[in-house]
Amino acid sequence: MSVEVRTEPDVADVQSDASIATKESLEDYTLRFAPRSYRTWGPGVVATSALGGIAYLADFSIGANIAMTHGTVNGLIGIAVAAGIIFLTGFPLAYYAARYNLDLDLITRGAGFGYHGSVITNVIFATFTFILFALEGAIMAQGLYLGLGIPHWLGYLISTVMIFPLVIYGMKILAKLQVATTPVWLVLMVVPVIYLVVSHPESVEAFFTYSGESGSGVSFASAMLAAGVCLSLIAQIAEQIDYLRFMPPRTEKNRRTWWAATILGGPGWVLFGATKQILGMFLAVYLVSTVPGARAVANEPVQQFLVTFQQLMPAWLALVLAVVLVVISQVKINVTNAYSGSLAWTNAFTRVTRRYPGRLVFLAVNLSISLVLMEANMFDVLNGILSFYANLAMSWICVVAADIAINKHLLKLSPKRPEFRRGMLYDWNPVGIVSMGLSGGISIAIYFGAFGAAAQPFSPLFAVGIALVATPLMAVITQGRYYLRRTDDGIDLPMYDEDGNPSSKTLRCCVTGMDFERPDMIASAKPGPDGEKQYLSSLALATDRTGEHVLPKE
Repeated sequence: MSVEVRTEPDVADVQSDASIATKESLEDYTLRFAPRSYRTWGPGVVATSALGGIAYLADFSIGANIAMTHGTVNGLIGIAVAAGIIFLTGFPLAYYAARYNLDLDLITRGAGFGYHGSVITNVIFATFTFILFALEGAIMAQGLYLGLGIPHWLGYLISTVMIFPLVIYGMKILAKLQVATTPVWLVLMVVPVIYLVVSHPESVEAFFTYSGESGSGVSFASAMLAAGVCLSLIAQIAEQIDYLRFMPPRTEKNRRTWWAATILGGPGWVLFGATKQILGMFLAVYLVSTVPGARAVANEPVQQFLVTFQQLMPAWLALVLAVVLVVISQVKINVTNAYSGSLAWTNAFTRVTRRYPGRLVFLAVNLSISLVLMEANMFDVLNGILSFYANLAMSWICVVAADIAINKHLLKLSPKRPEFRRGMLYDWNPVGIVSMGLSGGISIAIYFGAFGAAAQPFSPLFAVGIALVATPLMAVITQGRYYLRRTDDGIDLPMYDEDGNPSSKTLRCCVTGMDFERPDMIASAKPGPDGEKQYLSSLALATDRTGEHVLPKE
């Protein structure tokens, strides 16, 4: 396949952008389908890497705040409701990511939003990554202050700067980091809590009878307020998917392990998250009940584990291990936050401008925003931020989940197999955009009291309900007309192999001169110098500012 030499400045720029983007993204497949040649990890390694990203200790702070505000029973109900919703909505997304090797942005494009429409959801997700990064960085700074006396402002800076070099090289380094640190993290987190329960059985009774600030009993409104805080973490599935897209092909031989890894590393993250929230509730109640004046710091994980470790060992060793646990946990999650956030920002910017500035540029942007939030002491308003954000995150995730489960598989109005390539999709699809606008807009209005105080605690449930109803309704109204701009991508080779996995056959890209696997390729609208058909990668097409390669609408 020959490469045509062009002298127009715009075309040269396009080739340069495409080549730079392609070479840089070979390590993490930014904006792209993850090819089979790169996916050399087994299902277990991928799942372990994905679960390594949920080592964050914000769950302990969330659980502590819930317990102290709403009481134990209301908190447990809220956590259970949130976990159920997160698992059910996360399952179809995780399956599509693992089966078709796409990140959530690529899935969102063909699941009701369109090629440009998913830029909106990219910004929502990028916001999630820097909010969570800031929360986790603040927790690390608390540990550094307690253990080493480092001022909080300097701790925020250290917890931000140390992440940058760990994220530069993408999935290969992240997988090794997550697998290597997970056993130590599990031992430090689980063993002391078990010992505390066994050695102080009275703490369990105190936990279940704790009624929080209100001092009242079971309240459905309080439980739903607690659920709203937990549901803000629904966007975590997008970070799980950034790992799950590297799952190996599913075959008859690995079918069981493939499904187990997909479920555990995908929606299964919430089982671990909910457990950590409950542990955070338990440790906070224990601190408040046994340590005078502990209420002010009971939502700080380093304080929770310091007191727990002190039941087992000398105070100096307890302090060392508490700080070590905090640092390991925060590094594990914040490399994921930084990695996923940089992908989201880069993806959105490239589609809007047709330019690829490099993922490291947006890695720096994401970390800078996080640092500003930390210095602004956002940890003190944790519950309020997460409760508000939950409405946006749930609207997006639930719309995509509804499109996959209902529109694709039940109504069959949405293409069953995902599509993400420019030219194959309409730029904007009203199914997802209108549904998310209704779900997010109405639930936020409810959150701020526009429909009365009685409805206010239930805004996240309204976000779920509206998304699940509006998404299929919009598909029926539009009859699925705005999903596919084309059904033929101009390539005769089959897209999938005999097992239904994306094909590993390769084609030469006429822009970069490199070979790419079949699912990442599309025919060019411009023939070669001898009139032959040319092909180019989805990433090269994304940076085509001239539009000369985009296939016409069918």
